[in-house]
Amino acid sequence: MSTSKIMSRGQRNIQSINHRISRRLPMALLISAVLSGMTGMTLTSYSFAAPSNTKMSSEQTLIAKAKGIHQRVLTLDTHNDIDINNFAFSRNYSQDLENQVTLPKMFAGGLDASFFIVYTGQSTEPDAFEPAGYKRAYDSAINMFEGIHRMTTVLAPKQIEFARSVADVQRIYKSGKKVALIGVENAYPLGDEKNAIKRVKQFYERGARYMSLAHQGHSQLSDSNTGEAIGWKWNGLSPLGKQVIAEMNKWGIMVDVSHPSKESMMQTLAITKAPIIASHSSVRALCDVSRNMDDEQLMALKANNGVIQIVGFSAYLKTDSAERRAALKALRDEFKLPDNVSAQAVRRGPVGGISEEQRANLLQKLNEVDAKFPPPTRANVKDLVNHIDYAVNKIGIDHVGISSDFDGGGGIDGWNHAGETFNVTLELVRRGYTEAQIAKLWSGNLLRVMADVEKIAREQQAQK
Repeated sequence: MSTSKIMSRGQRNIQSINHRISRRLPMALLISAVLSGMTGMTLTSYSFAAPSNTKMSSEQTLIAKAKGIHQRVLTLDTHNDIDINNFAFSRNYSQDLENQVTLPKMFAGGLDASFFIVYTGQSTEPDAFEPAGYKRAYDSAINMFEGIHRMTTVLAPKQIEFARSVADVQRIYKSGKKVALIGVENAYPLGDEKNAIKRVKQFYERGARYMSLAHQGHSQLSDSNTGEAIGWKWNGLSPLGKQVIAEMNKWGIMVDVSHPSKESMMQTLAITKAPIIASHSSVRALCDVSRNMDDEQLMALKANNGVIQIVGFSAYLKTDSAERRAALKALRDEFKLPDNVSAQAVRRGPVGGISEEQRANLLQKLNEVDAKFPPPTRANVKDLVNHIDYAVNKIGIDHVGISSDFDGGGGIDGWNHAGETFNVTLELVRRGYTEAQIAKLWSGNLLRVMADVEKIAREQQAQK
């Protein structure tokens, strides 16, 4: 590719090469470039002190190298949530909305492809596992499927196109358009034994190319990672969940194990005929939370030829100290709150049915905990790549990828939105990753798994 990714892909709304390049870099980096010749830069702060010419040249060379790599590799983020209100002519993703992922931000940051998420929170209503509860979840999921397709066919067809296969991804990428794919977060909308199996094929036909069997709370198909705090429902997969995995293999939907429990993942590996993914998880050895993968899980994922997509989500990259965790647990016990209620949730609004007076008392005590045991500082791109480094060293470059969980809680210093995607590539170059390795991390490994899943599905369908 002889010119920049943006120019060579015909983005007519960008007027010059200089403007194209500037749009790919964060504003702080541009200011640093102007005032200090791209010197003294870190991922989260920029020094304006004038260094030696040698350092200046070295820094400029490194940034130029990273820019070239970022322009040449296919960058794919496996987890971006959507806002169902953003699919109207008056308000949609072709506009530069406040959302972390929009088409202008994708073009600015050089993010080529995104899995947009059909998300369903796990209902705790009394009728959650009855026909009425399943219908609400199903209707909501279908609305999200339709919104994503509306974006690619009606609202912005000249900027983004929907992909149903690895071949589609490559074709659309070469055309210069952005690539949209669909992941399903929580298979709860599949419903009960009457509907679940046939809806797997229906979701595939609507474009789902990966799906997790649970979210934050146990579904009819699988335990969630939250069971570590609240106890288990199935001790892994339910009987119906096992059938759903077989059906996903048959139609070519990747199994996502980011939210289900560890035991659910291990049982999935015993059943699946295809590689699996963790669409947005990090490393438990570096951040001990139930959403992350421990070393046993990482090694099992490698044996399956799967991939973990390390996620730019601060709480999954840096965690509270042991003292702070103990103090927060004591508060939850005092106010009889579930173990999965976070300090952030308490600050956002009422939780656990407590009164406003009780919440005011809880907030005061939470402030005291914050003063005595401060929460960790927000994670940054260096922290993200620390997790990538760990996973690569543990299971190899072929089993690691990158995700953000933008618009679903993700975002870290240096990668706050899709427009700052270049910063991740820059840090990878700083760590010594080669262009071929960066290409694997950004999309190659995930697309290899997706291609394997497609192949196995074709083989299974041919046997019927």
